[in-house]
Parts: sequence; C-alpha cells; structure tokens
Amino acid sequence: MDIINELIMQTVTSPWLYVIMLAVAVIDGFFPPIPSETVLVAAAAVGASTGEVNIVLLCAIAAVGAAIGDNIAFAIGRRLGTGRFAWMRRPRVAAAFDHAQRALDRSSAALILGARYIPVGRVAVNMSAGALGFPWRRFLPLSIVAGTSWSIFSVAIGLLAGSWVKDQPLLSAALGIALALLIGLIIDRVAAARRRRAASLQLAG
Repeated sequence: MDIINELIMQTVTSPWLYVIMLAVAVIDGFFPPIPSETVLVAAAAVGASTGEVNIVLLCAIAAVGAAIGDNIAFAIGRRLGTGRFAWMRRPRVAAAFDHAQRALDRSSAALILGARYIPVGRVAVNMSAGALGFPWRRFLPLSIVAGTSWSIFSVAIGLLAGSWVKDQPLLSAALGIALALLIGLIIDRVAAARRRRAASLQLAG
C-alpha cells in the first residue's frame, strides 16, 4: 500500500498528469487493480491546495477515459464472455458477474450507471452487458453519463479535501485518498447488503 501511495503522489505532481490520468481511467475500465479513483481524487486535492492543476480539464479527461474504458470492457465481454481469464473466476469477481447478469434483465440503466462507482462491479456489469448482447447503442450514452458523473463526484471529493488543507499538497492528496477509500468501502458494503437481500428474497420466493 505504501508503494501504491508513493506512486500516486508522484503521478499527481508529474507534468504528464493529464496523460497519465487518461491512461489510468481507460485501463481501470477493464482492469480493476488500477486505482483511477485515487489518482483522480489526489490530483484534484493537489489542484485545490496549490492551484497548479486545471480542474475542469482533469475532470473532462477522466470522464473521457472512464467512458472509453467501460466500452472496452463491454467489447471484451461481447467477444470473450465473462470466464475466459483466471482473475474472472475468482469468487468475488465471479459473484459480481453472476449478480450483474441477473440484474441487467431488471434495471439495466440504473445498474450500468451505479456500477461505475464500484471498481470490480463496473467491470463485471460492463463485460456482462457485452456478453449478454445488450445493445451497444444503448450502452454508449449510458457509459458517457456514468463516466461523467463519476468524474465529477471524484473531483468533488478531492476539492473538498484540498480546501481543508491549503498549501499542503501531499497532505491534501492523502486526505482525499482517505475520503475516497472510505466512500468506496461504504458503497461496497451497501452493494453487498443489497446482494444478500436480493438472494434472501429469491430463496423466500
């Protein structure tokens, strides 16, 4: 974790920040271990603290990258399915795919939009949408809306952290990351509780 945090800190102070942000957001769309949220939040926090980051450009680049990454996941799902690689068969990932496949039939738009905020969940949902033949002409605008809202939300967290800790970019970035991780943990717990509730209702029915 210390190594990851150090890499994030180096990224947000790099002159290549915007290029890195685009690449990270794209890759994170189909490969969950890449921490796009933490990079975006930290960069926004540093920008709020120092004024050296163009927040609007950062937000737009992250949104574009997120939409591209989500559509790559959709294309992978359509071409390969959801069980081709070993990491897809891990219990947590496989359970996410299974839940996504069932939920897409009931509320596809809400699921695609909501899953953008859950790293493993968004990959599972978007690959499942592709594998199940969900129409791309419907998926594309949803992925754009999802990427844009996710970017704005993440930047807002970073701006909040940066406004609390002025003129201390590393501290503001660390605070932003901590807030992002906390919110991510809450979202994960809520999503898990909803899955358990849905499963219990199915058993009761």
